[in-house]
Amino acid sequence: MDINTIDTFDKATEKTLPGFAKLSLGLLFVALVFLWSYTSYGDVPNNTFLILGAVFGAYMAMNIGANDVANNVGPAVGSKAMTLMWAIIIAAVFEALGAFIAGGEVVKTIKKGIIDPALITNPEIFIWAMTAALFSAALWLNFATSIGAPVSTTHSIVGGVMGSGIAAAGFSIVNWGTMGKIAMSWIISPVLGGVIAALFLFFIKKKIMYKKDMVSSAKIFVPYLISLMTWAFSTYLILKGFSKLVKLDFLTAAGIGFIISIIAYILVKPLVINAANKIENTRYGVNSLFTIPLIFAAALLSFAHGANDVANAIGPLAAINDAVVNSGISTDVDIPFWVMSVGAIGIAIGLALYGPKLIKTVGSEITELDQVRAFAIAMAAACTVILASQLGLPVSSTHIAVGGVFGVGFLREYLDSSESKFISNTRKKFKKDKKELDSYEHELVKLEKLEKKSKIEYMRIAELYKTIEDKVELVKQEKKEFKIAKRVKYVKRDAVKKIIAAWVITVPAAALLSGSIFFMIKGIMLP
Repeated sequence: MDINTIDTFDKATEKTLPGFAKLSLGLLFVALVFLWSYTSYGDVPNNTFLILGAVFGAYMAMNIGANDVANNVGPAVGSKAMTLMWAIIIAAVFEALGAFIAGGEVVKTIKKGIIDPALITNPEIFIWAMTAALFSAALWLNFATSIGAPVSTTHSIVGGVMGSGIAAAGFSIVNWGTMGKIAMSWIISPVLGGVIAALFLFFIKKKIMYKKDMVSSAKIFVPYLISLMTWAFSTYLILKGFSKLVKLDFLTAAGIGFIISIIAYILVKPLVINAANKIENTRYGVNSLFTIPLIFAAALLSFAHGANDVANAIGPLAAINDAVVNSGISTDVDIPFWVMSVGAIGIAIGLALYGPKLIKTVGSEITELDQVRAFAIAMAAACTVILASQLGLPVSSTHIAVGGVFGVGFLREYLDSSESKFISNTRKKFKKDKKELDSYEHELVKLEKLEKKSKIEYMRIAELYKTIEDKVELVKQEKKEFKIAKRVKYVKRDAVKKIIAAWVITVPAAALLSGSIFFMIKGIMLP
């Protein structure tokens, strides 16, 4: 089945609230955050920007939920491993748990050190800059969500901080070396994610799907795959998700993950064998064995995202809170519980209200996914982050997940022997008939140049005219079929172009927007 025949999501199970109701609920959350911050910090000097920051933080959190979280659950929904409703519930719960249980206590106010805060000596200017950064990042995420483009929350924040920093203190404030590494991640993240996802899918196809007795092969390899997934996610969570609770090096985390994976293998193998005995020896039967692992993967990815990324996304709000309350500028600040709550609850609300659009984009509009392909993408997400962190490579979880979707789609195109053979055979037939046509036309020209022609030669000329006419029509039809065959793709090219374009312009677009907002605030505040 190619991309043109992908069925739409089941409308009966994916109906959401009307647009006005969504907007009303979103505004209600923002209004509650406004009221809480106003009543709690009404007596604090220069509290206006803290209240604005809280409102923009709530808006930002909802946009993170609407856009970024889709990467964790989109493949599972697209593969029909879980319904949209359950995906939203699982992601919302585990995102919030990750933020509250394992979220960072301390966050660098300047994300990844992209600007030097020492060059901004006036706390008011710093507050304006962080407000502009937060608002611009939220606006950019909102725009990206509206066009169905999954973009990096981290890159949006980076662009916002860079733009307002330049507006506040000039280009010298930016750490261009760090920005270069971030630019590298535009290429590294999707390529690594795509390659690793493709390798996992290729392994599953070779060892299970291409075998005559798929069920027997599945009994052998599926427990190992689930065990490997357990190791990857255990290591990933220890390194990234629980860094607040316990800090361990890679070897220690990998060792603990390995022990957990052995236990998982012992427990899972009899369950897989029992389940395999009940399925048909078909691709659909084998796919069903990956449903439960996919649900766990979606939950664990959501937990890790809540623990690792939410704190970074609300960093500017924490910076504003610290600058207002302490009347100074700090490089590292504590994240108050109320700031983390705004982030965690806002993400859950944004996901529930506006997340389905991006979940559908990641899950079904780039390429068709089944449970095996979605499993390969989930594995790529965990393994790529682990690999990149050990190699010191900057990566984006969003780009990794979407790159994984690209990877499995392009691998399908490469491996689809029926399509490849059809194109190859059509091309060979077209070339053969074209060569014959040329030879007939050459013979006709020679015969027509003869001054005296025999009866046989006249008959041959008439025969050649008829043969050439028929052959021309055949060649035209084959040329048309060849063009149609080449257009059959498993990855929607328009979606790829749109997403890559959004990735490339995220940092500069957020930066330009942030700088403009900073100057607007400055123009309003200065006499």
